[in-house]
Amino acid sequence: MVLGYRRMADAAPPGDIAGVLLAGGLSRRMGGGDKALRRIGGRPLLERIVERVRPQVDALVLNANGDPARFAGIGLPVVADTVPGFAGPLAGILAGLDWAAQAAPEARWVASFACDAPFLPTDLVDRLAAGRQVQGADLACAASMGRAHPVFGLWPVAIRADLRRALAEEGVRKVDAFTTRYRLATVEIPPIETAAGPVDPFFNANRPDDLAEAERLLGVIDG
Repeated sequence: MVLGYRRMADAAPPGDIAGVLLAGGLSRRMGGGDKALRRIGGRPLLERIVERVRPQVDALVLNANGDPARFAGIGLPVVADTVPGFAGPLAGILAGLDWAAQAAPEARWVASFACDAPFLPTDLVDRLAAGRQVQGADLACAASMGRAHPVFGLWPVAIRADLRRALAEEGVRKVDAFTTRYRLATVEIPPIETAAGPVDPFFNANRPDDLAEAERLLGVIDG
């Protein structure tokens, strides 16, 4: 089921925000392969995340390297990193910014999402956009339960030349190392309240054991 979506007043006009799903990594901690295609509750992680993200943005692309045919069932355009060498999530964000500039020229912003967080908020983009505006910042990233989650962010398309230079010429790889160049709004997202206690909305499945925990949390949240 695709969840409903309504933008917060004044957060961003329609057509202003595109999204990029980051699945371009090597998934070493998961043992290789496509982490985004691992399953919980009988469905791929990526399918669950697309369901939660697609209503929040005006255009959506998947960043993944290698043969894009393996994602054909997802129904999204697929773009590879535009910086070689598996340069990490910043390279995927740049690929999303480059794609938006060409395929969604009306978009001034790109929201980025990791593909291993099956419980991410269905109003995340609204919260990031509103938080950035309230704090008068250039960029925004999410935080929850005492931790920042910089790969869940809101990025202006206008910074793509600076990001490309940082990646290709300066060797910057950490998201935090790049965001220090700008005014960054860190937007706190409340936990998911369940009968068994709070659940981090950005719980991520990095290792095989995390998939079992995600299955357990799915039952707790749905229950």
